[in-house]
Amino acid sequence: MKQTVTAILLASLLGGTSFATDWKLVWADEFDYNGLPDPSRWTYETGFVRNNELQYYTSKRKENSRVENGMLIIEARKEQFKNPAFAAGSTKKGKTKEYADYTSASITTLGKAAWHYGRVEVKAKLPKGRGMWPAIWMLGTNIKTVGWPACGEIDIMENVGFETNTIHGTIHTKKYNHVAGTAKGSKTEITAPYGDFHVYAVEWDARKIDFFVDDRKYFTFNNDGGGDDAWPFDKDQYLILNIAVGGSWGAAKGIDESIFPQKFYIDYVRIYQKADQPK
Repeated sequence: MKQTVTAILLASLLGGTSFATDWKLVWADEFDYNGLPDPSRWTYETGFVRNNELQYYTSKRKENSRVENGMLIIEARKEQFKNPAFAAGSTKKGKTKEYADYTSASITTLGKAAWHYGRVEVKAKLPKGRGMWPAIWMLGTNIKTVGWPACGEIDIMENVGFETNTIHGTIHTKKYNHVAGTAKGSKTEITAPYGDFHVYAVEWDARKIDFFVDDRKYFTFNNDGGGDDAWPFDKDQYLILNIAVGGSWGAAKGIDESIFPQKFYIDYVRIYQKADQPK
């Protein structure tokens, strides 16, 4: 049985981790239930969404996202899946392919919960293999009005299967983003992130965003005072958990079709804030 959140936080304080004593838990999913992800906390992206990825993201399909044995499981599968948005002769994104060769899930808190400033912490065990691209990340809730990258993106954890032990933390803004070749980030090595659980986190305030693996800080992005183009992170961001298959980065060294299915295990998601921080 899982420890209570209070007990875990107390242990962290006594153990001298990065927690400040005034962190307060404001939102969590401990995945202490069975079935589909809690609809009061999570929603789904669906279809062929971005980055030339090969998976079809499904909604409310237990084969791709479910909660069991005290954790969320996101599963990438090699299977033929009919695209309900397919339109013969269409050139519109998401409508050109009649069938997907892979399925997966991307669950988000969009419309359910969002935050600016705080500690965002996820304990997870990653999938493994060439072609896998799991991520724990955030986007500005204003993306539909200002677009990407002006909305801001915080990549708390990304891993690509051809770099098995490498964890990436990155930010994207209008001034700093991968399309322009100006994205800001760093990476760190851990042993077999697919073999055990690790805690991936950011701590974020008006001055900076710190990136951690197992409470070891490996990157800081500072607010340089350049306004919204450089720092859009004084506005709400929502959380996304997903496995992509292939895509512009994930398939850079091909896809090993023998590895499927692959599972992304999430033990918990916890959001902490300080008393003087926005909720």
